[in-house]
Amino acid sequence: MIDWNLFWAPVRLSLMIALLSSMVTIIVGSLLAKWMSRKTFRGKLILETAFMLPIVLPPTVVGFLLLVLFGRNSFVGTIIERIFDAPLLFTWWAAVIASIVVSFPLVYQTMKVGFSSVDRELEAAGRSIGANEWQVFRYITLPLVWPSLMTAYILGFARSLGEFGATLMIAGNIPGKTQTVPTAIYIAVDSGNTTMAWVWTVSIIVISFLLLLITGRTKTT
Repeated sequence: MIDWNLFWAPVRLSLMIALLSSMVTIIVGSLLAKWMSRKTFRGKLILETAFMLPIVLPPTVVGFLLLVLFGRNSFVGTIIERIFDAPLLFTWWAAVIASIVVSFPLVYQTMKVGFSSVDRELEAAGRSIGANEWQVFRYITLPLVWPSLMTAYILGFARSLGEFGATLMIAGNIPGKTQTVPTAIYIAVDSGNTTMAWVWTVSIIVISFLLLLITGRTKTT
């Protein structure tokens, strides 16, 4: 017998975390990608390498670094606790931050490729007929990078949805509070509840498959 109340809580939380984190990463990632694709400066390679680190580091390493950065004894953690009168760690906001960090490289790299492929002569032509920078972006750049933008957002959302290691390190696995689908599956398997593990597994496979399908259609249109 499937407990649907037990099922929906991690699914809702995972979708909410993925939605918030993907919104942040698409904005920050797009702005940085646009700037980096047009600039050349000393240390650019080192900076971009740092941007891509979370995609190759073990999730537990990312989680440990976030734990140190946002811990109650750290400078950042202390400031956050003073402002919000509560620690950040082991809240669903911590899960959002973990998802932002691990999904950022995918979003950044996808958007960088998109902006790099834009013909600058088209943008220059727009400026030559009196268009301001916003009009150039709105009517020339944005339509050209739109497929990359959609792909970046969906990949970021999917990566956030499946995040496990870093989330477990800084948000924990508190049912109804910080338990996401990946952590729920882990606990279900560990406790021998294979029925719920299968239900959660199938749900996240279906959602991820649909997201990738949309990504594929975006690339072909």
